[in-house]
Amino acid sequence: MKNLMFYSYPSCTSCRKTKHWLKAHNVTFHERHLFRDTPSIDELKQILSLTTEGIDEILATRSQTYKDLNIDVNELSLSEVLTLMHQEPKLLRRPIITDGNKLIVGYNPQELSKVARKQELKKSVS
Repeated sequence: MKNLMFYSYPSCTSCRKTKHWLKAHNVTFHERHLFRDTPSIDELKQILSLTTEGIDEILATRSQTYKDLNIDVNELSLSEVLTLMHQEPKLLRRPIITDGNKLIVGYNPQELSKVARKQELKKSVS
């Protein structure tokens, strides 16, 4: 299994809860600061490909950054939206956790449990 990628922001409450949960359950992960080490456009495409709801799943529409833009995302092309999210990472919901096959957005202990079990199983097989 690919290493678990954990995109976070330290002052984000959901990110802190998620990090605490991952550590408490001995889940191995690689943490990336969402604003200092912003996902590339290709990484954003990969994340987007794992969504079930598309852009709406990862776009922080309630954020002040989004409100300040005063635009209708539905009027933008996919490449314009990806460029915007890359340039303005505050537009991304957080945390974003992925192993390359599965995506978890926000603090979700139920989904994190599935990832932890999968990682535990992989360790016991190898």
